[in-house]
Amino acid sequence: MCGIWALFGSDDCLSVQCLSAMKIAHRGPDAFRFENVNGYTNCCFGFHRLAVVDQLFGMQPIRVKKYPYLWLCYNGEIYNHKKLQLHFEFEYQTKVDGEIILHLYDKGGIEQTVCMLDGVFAFILLDTANKKVFLGRDTYGVRPLFKAVTEDGFLAVCSEAKGLINLKHSMTPFLKVEPFLPGHYEVLDLKPNGKVASVEMVKYHHCRDEPLHALYDSVEKLFPGFEIETVKNNLRILFDSAIKKRLMTDRRIGCLLSGGLDSSLVAAILLKQLKEAQVQYPLQTFAIGMEDSPDLLAARKVANHIGSEHHEVLFNSEEGIQVLDEVIFSLETYDITTVRASVGMYLISKYIRKNTDSVVIFSGEGSDELTQGYIYFHKAPSPEKAEEESERLLKELYLFDVLRADRTTAAHGLELRVPFLDHRFSSYYMSLPPDMRIPKNGIEKHLLRETFEDSNLIPKEILWRPKEAFSDGITSVKNSWFRILQEYIDHQVDDAVMASAAQKFAVNTPKTKEGYYYRQIFERHYPGRADWLPHYWMPRWTSATDPSARTLTHYKATAKA
Repeated sequence: MCGIWALFGSDDCLSVQCLSAMKIAHRGPDAFRFENVNGYTNCCFGFHRLAVVDQLFGMQPIRVKKYPYLWLCYNGEIYNHKKLQLHFEFEYQTKVDGEIILHLYDKGGIEQTVCMLDGVFAFILLDTANKKVFLGRDTYGVRPLFKAVTEDGFLAVCSEAKGLINLKHSMTPFLKVEPFLPGHYEVLDLKPNGKVASVEMVKYHHCRDEPLHALYDSVEKLFPGFEIETVKNNLRILFDSAIKKRLMTDRRIGCLLSGGLDSSLVAAILLKQLKEAQVQYPLQTFAIGMEDSPDLLAARKVANHIGSEHHEVLFNSEEGIQVLDEVIFSLETYDITTVRASVGMYLISKYIRKNTDSVVIFSGEGSDELTQGYIYFHKAPSPEKAEEESERLLKELYLFDVLRADRTTAAHGLELRVPFLDHRFSSYYMSLPPDMRIPKNGIEKHLLRETFEDSNLIPKEILWRPKEAFSDGITSVKNSWFRILQEYIDHQVDDAVMASAAQKFAVNTPKTKEGYYYRQIFERHYPGRADWLPHYWMPRWTSATDPSARTLTHYKATAKA
């Protein structure tokens, strides 16, 4: 996890512009570099480093003797870089996983390069010999990337939008900043004056398709067909592999543990694999909640079962409310459910950074979207409609859960790893017949639970524990986090102000006081940028007016049972 930043064709003084690059310093607390491009006085790269792989030669932009005309700035981890290096007999100059991008590009061009990368990434690749700039982002947008480009060809790119919004450009007083789409790469021509012109934007991978790099994978051969035992076996093989490949780091590994199905499976398999790899430190697991939190109790059970070094972080409502401003600034969104769920994750990340030496943090993000884990999937009109919804959620992860997971951890210089969004695991899961993936017997994620039923990885009551939203599970059932927030905000926003909400906020007009409050904070930090959020996250197939799972009738019925 790092912070990348680059400008092409800047009309303003670079020494002034580079101050914007310091807005993302939290992403790379270990080192910083600012470098001009030879022959282009108005082009430069900025890089904030979190040293996770190759402590000695990991600074960027990466340049190697063999390709003096290539400049690479990237944020991410390429898990198959050694396999590809051996297969194609590339001669490496460093131990940096991202160096593979330079060799693949030289061998087969940009299309083949992005399709061969097994990992998470956002990159800027400059080829001064062919006068090209390339931007690329992983399938689900696990690593963030934003860009701004003007009509006269000024291009600015950054890991977070906050590193771009204050840039100056003579032709454009208000620079339009937008997220770079996941699963895409862009080709731009570099002109002699340092400006750029977009040539093409290409979608290179769909979450349903098996990725090209699967051809070079060493995962044991999967069995064909959709017999239930065959499918369960294949899922176990692929999920095991998804975690194993993510052990690639020189820093200490930890794991977030909410006590739900997803994080518990990740923690259990992770600990097992760390032991097999003969790692010399115990796995630290981390749970957060208020007193009487069901998550804390469940996480404690799992930690005792797997034998991790468990940390519990307690917080109260005042502490949660106090960080709302910091959280919204870090997130760059005002989406209600994202803000709610981010408070706990922001506070636990702060604890990890301050009190431990764990830096690479595993988590269960992406599972609810992939395995139809949200409670509203019980209301899906058909398996096919549920499949469509699952794909939509995966496509929008970069706006919601993946955004939350990245920003709350990166704000404290941590790197998050999300095995449920592994290319091979997720594409195989999406290839299964729709009726295999829907909730069964009133239980969501039935297939995933069934897959690990006989493994004894986690306690049975956790394996079959019903879905609990992270923002709800951190508080007791009697007084949910969303109710605590709403009660506080009710005194901060009066009814007269709400009556004029549509005049003040024409885009995504807030319908509740809570939404209005978050929007006010967002506009203070990012005025006029409301279009970064295309719509609020809300459950489907229900008349619910609040995104909390605890407002849904299915949750209420389960809670009483």
